[in-house]
Amino acid sequence: MGKSDWKAEAKDLKKKVRKLKAKLAQAVGDVVEEVTEEISEAASKVAAVVKPGKAVSPLAPAGGFPKLPVIPGVSFAAAEAGIKYRNRKDVMLIQLAPGTAMAGVFTKSTTRSGCVRDCQAKLAMKVPAGAGAAIIVNSGNSNAFTGRVGDEAVAAVTGSVAQALGLPASRVFSSSTGVIGEPLPHDRITAVIPRLVTDLRDDAIEMAAHAMMTTDTFPKGAAATVQGEGGMIHIAGIAKGSGMIAPDMATMLVYIFTDAKISAAMLQRMLARNVDDTFNSITVDSDTSTSDTLLLAATGQSAAAEVKGMVAKAFEAALRGVMRDLALQVIRDGEGATKLVEIRVTGGATDADAAKAAFAIANSPLVKTAVAGEDPNWGRIVAAIGKSGAEADRDRLKIHFGDILVARDGWRNPKYREEDGAAQFKRNEILIRVDLGLGSGKRTVWTCDLTNRYIEINADYRS
Repeated sequence: MGKSDWKAEAKDLKKKVRKLKAKLAQAVGDVVEEVTEEISEAASKVAAVVKPGKAVSPLAPAGGFPKLPVIPGVSFAAAEAGIKYRNRKDVMLIQLAPGTAMAGVFTKSTTRSGCVRDCQAKLAMKVPAGAGAAIIVNSGNSNAFTGRVGDEAVAAVTGSVAQALGLPASRVFSSSTGVIGEPLPHDRITAVIPRLVTDLRDDAIEMAAHAMMTTDTFPKGAAATVQGEGGMIHIAGIAKGSGMIAPDMATMLVYIFTDAKISAAMLQRMLARNVDDTFNSITVDSDTSTSDTLLLAATGQSAAAEVKGMVAKAFEAALRGVMRDLALQVIRDGEGATKLVEIRVTGGATDADAAKAAFAIANSPLVKTAVAGEDPNWGRIVAAIGKSGAEADRDRLKIHFGDILVARDGWRNPKYREEDGAAQFKRNEILIRVDLGLGSGKRTVWTCDLTNRYIEINADYRS
């Protein structure tokens, strides 16, 4: 082979090598791209399982948000202020007609927010004759434990609303819900107040319910009607709450409206009488919020006569029904909840003892995780009662799962079968009945199970 032939062959071989390298690079690239796509797809599936988005609670009421009646004298608006969330409404405004009577109950937390303290102070003030009122609520920031800066934020927001609606500052109430300890960017709220005022509508209550959600998976609403003398009386309410739920004389954030003609004093008495058996009988995680607020407003614009006598009793019963409905919706939306649990304690030496036993069971992580795992571990209920501080007697105690007698006379019922208890715990709604056998004291409370999802939601709450 001559020198020129050798050079030509070497050149061809180099060309082939370059082509082979190019093919190899292309092949590797294709494989890398394909593998990357597969990894990405798998990661998305894992994320959906391990850390799903805000899927609606499996315990949410069928049919979604209920159709609530328009309450004459009440209008709503919501807007995006960008306090924490993006591309969603996070501020809502409620305007109440002149002559509206107001009542409220609030958290007893010693670290309650500036909004709560401001509302309490304003409800104690003398109401200017014929004055209307307003409520403004934001989500994403609770404005709690923010010192003087927080108080200034409350004054700025309520003052801006008062000016925009021509109201006395003492008649503008505010609530904030979200992260504790972060200064509220109140300028973002005051910036959208003109738009809120322009957008006020009497049929936008569902939008308002959405705007105050934080970890909630669905907006909560309930309604009732009462036949008054000369016309119908309507009641409609909305609530917000999912975690940090163990109210103390109030709940999360709840706003209830009626067109009844009723005095503020009577409204306040009815609210106080019924809060313990409704909102103060629920617990998700035993943590009372710094922001718990329940405001009740009566516009007096029903055609019915002033509420009194038998109508007052019917109205109070209907109000209690709305309060209980909203309270149970909060439990149905408990963070990570898959089961609603009713704990019914009877036979307490006193009502207070029955309440101690009921809440000890409801707040027990061991009981709540057993419910989540569908494990009818009744020994954990016995332990919870024993630690509750309530008077109890081993040999008088009875425990039922639904109608199934599990334990009595200081021991497991000989006829009890574990599979029967397990069948009860597989239900979405579970009834645990306890009879202490010591007196006539009783209390019913509601809670939910404790799942991995609760931990995920709260571990990532600020991130």
